[in-house]
Amino acid sequence: MENKKAAAPLPEDLPALRREYENYKALSLKLDMSRGKPDKAQLSLSQGLLTALTNDADTTVDGIDCRNYGAPDGIPGVKQLFADLLGLPVFSMFIGGGSSLEMMFDTVARLMLFGALPGMTPWGKQGEIRFLCPSPGYDRHFAICEAFGIRMIPVKMQKDGPDMDAVESLVKDPSVKGIWCVPKYSNPTGVTFSDEVVRRFAALSPAAEDFRIFWDNAYAIHDLYDEGETLLNLYDELVKRGKADMLFEFASFSKVTYAGGSVSMMASGEKSIAYAKSIIAKQIICTDKINQLRHLRYFGNADNVRAHMKEHAAILRPKFEAVLKIFDEDLGGVGVYTRPKGGYFISLDLPAGTAKRTYTLAAEAGVKLTSCGATFPYGVDPLDSNLRIAPSFPPIDELRTAAKVLCVCAKIAFLEKQTKE
Repeated sequence: MENKKAAAPLPEDLPALRREYENYKALSLKLDMSRGKPDKAQLSLSQGLLTALTNDADTTVDGIDCRNYGAPDGIPGVKQLFADLLGLPVFSMFIGGGSSLEMMFDTVARLMLFGALPGMTPWGKQGEIRFLCPSPGYDRHFAICEAFGIRMIPVKMQKDGPDMDAVESLVKDPSVKGIWCVPKYSNPTGVTFSDEVVRRFAALSPAAEDFRIFWDNAYAIHDLYDEGETLLNLYDELVKRGKADMLFEFASFSKVTYAGGSVSMMASGEKSIAYAKSIIAKQIICTDKINQLRHLRYFGNADNVRAHMKEHAAILRPKFEAVLKIFDEDLGGVGVYTRPKGGYFISLDLPAGTAKRTYTLAAEAGVKLTSCGATFPYGVDPLDSNLRIAPSFPPIDELRTAAKVLCVCAKIAFLEKQTKE
């Protein structure tokens, strides 16, 4: 998973590195590796989605005219797509709009206002509440907690998932109400939770009866290679223990088709999903069934979705490999980085105390990265070491240049710190 290469640069290398850096600055580069966005070629893969419905007959499925009201929790065919892709029962699901992040925000809001189940005290009336946040992690999860004033507790991410000893200890506190997880190809580390970690999640016995696992399965089908990693099904493990209501699982097609124009999904146990639907019914009458139907007509079945994802992988894989090759050749032993088999990110850990300086140098040379600290709660990286690299969006030639600039910046930051010490 991780890689270390040649010995670190020496202080006498600093003048040459600074000259190389000034040469890059003179190019007035504008390169962006800050967000995990699909590139234009990936978006073009779904062009047929725009013409998937062409006449009145196309708008009715399973007796539902998707132009009208009805089917507030989504059309059956799209539920079946997600069920086949994620190994979930159809009855466990609610199909939403184009953003799973919106569904996560709304879920936290519902629990804050109405409680996890009928009769339970809303989180917002329980005093200070806390969430466990595996770190490095997804900055937008942390932003949700900040929006609701939820105190975040960092939990170290390890090679097989979160530190479960810490998780099992922390959930003994009844003020701990949830945990954020990206269980497959985690953002940003690329880690897929091991079977043992998933089983330990299923076996949790939190002090709070309204504790919930927020399982953001964003990259469940985003393999870069045919031999992608497998994730044990947490829903099944919880069902075995009679605890399915402890889970909220989310996924979407945002990086399968179009960002903001896809379909999303939330799943939970029967009681939790029924309660969520009863509240959502007061918020909306139905979601965008026309868009759901477009996706159903375009893909038809889960096998076609999987074939579509292989086309995404064929575009993404060379970009990841190009960045890793340059890191191998040019990073000079400064830093440890992941080699993900899927997802959208490479996690780079530089020597402690050098990430911010590397980020600043890169920005001044025209290379935009995810902000330092973004992968930690409150934007604070305690070691000042982690950078999230997003190879997906730039053209591959620009990506190679950006990676080379980053390596020079990292080596300069490392040597500056060494010479100061």
